[in-house]
Amino acid sequence: MKVYIDGQIMDVADAKISVLDHGLLYGDGVFEGIRIYNGNVFKLREHVERLYMSAKAILLSIPMTQDEMEAAILDTVAATGQRDGYIRPIVTRGVGCLGIDPSSCEKPSVIIIVGDIRLYPAEYYEQGMEIVTVPTRRIPSDSLDPRIKSLNYLNNILAKLEARQAGCLEAIMLNHEGFVAECSADNIGIIRRGVLSIPSAHNGALDGITMQTVIELAHGLNIPHQATSLTRYDIYNADECFLTGTGAEIMPVTKIDGRIIGDGRPGPVTARLRAAFTRRVSVREA
Repeated sequence: MKVYIDGQIMDVADAKISVLDHGLLYGDGVFEGIRIYNGNVFKLREHVERLYMSAKAILLSIPMTQDEMEAAILDTVAATGQRDGYIRPIVTRGVGCLGIDPSSCEKPSVIIIVGDIRLYPAEYYEQGMEIVTVPTRRIPSDSLDPRIKSLNYLNNILAKLEARQAGCLEAIMLNHEGFVAECSADNIGIIRRGVLSIPSAHNGALDGITMQTVIELAHGLNIPHQATSLTRYDIYNADECFLTGTGAEIMPVTKIDGRIIGDGRPGPVTARLRAAFTRRVSVREA
């Protein structure tokens, strides 16, 4: 495994950051998760653009251009020789004082980690996954915009822990009004009477790049789609349900809060989207 830190690529064993880095102390920073498929970095431009938008939203100035960031990511991937795997670009506020004031940080730090990815068990893609709704709510949009992919993930981690306590690997998080926002690490979508529906961003959903890809594929497959407000009632009564994410790709869901979704098996529309996604990631991007 190789790591890029502020212009240098090194073995992970040699990688070090300061204990005074505000990314470590306060979760003050932003990140992305990007997949490598057969040597191709998938949706690199879109991920880097989102990274910079997240940084701009928290007044974090990344000390390199977007083109330079893309080049640094590709150089780090090349240094590992990784053909399939995962990339984690991180930008922290940098080293500062033992206090939350960002002005004590002189320069942001750029970190790029390239390594393997831990996926859901293979049988879940064929049989479907069971998930639960958890008590921990999504942080309200007027407190922290869900489009900011920040290093502070404690809200999601608590939801993941609650899912584990219920014997599941993933959790549905509601917003403070009771609408479905997203899962702890994935976006969620449903199919009802042939229409694909996903929670809108104002309900607390991250603007997921994998979900964007699914929407593009749905358009090409003539599957009607919409971003809307969804409740648990809508989820329970869906014909099909699935999760999307960099790691999950497209994961069928067949049981939610003890309720069987559809006929209890991965549905045909989800299967079409999964097949189209597999074809899409096999195409080498320019």
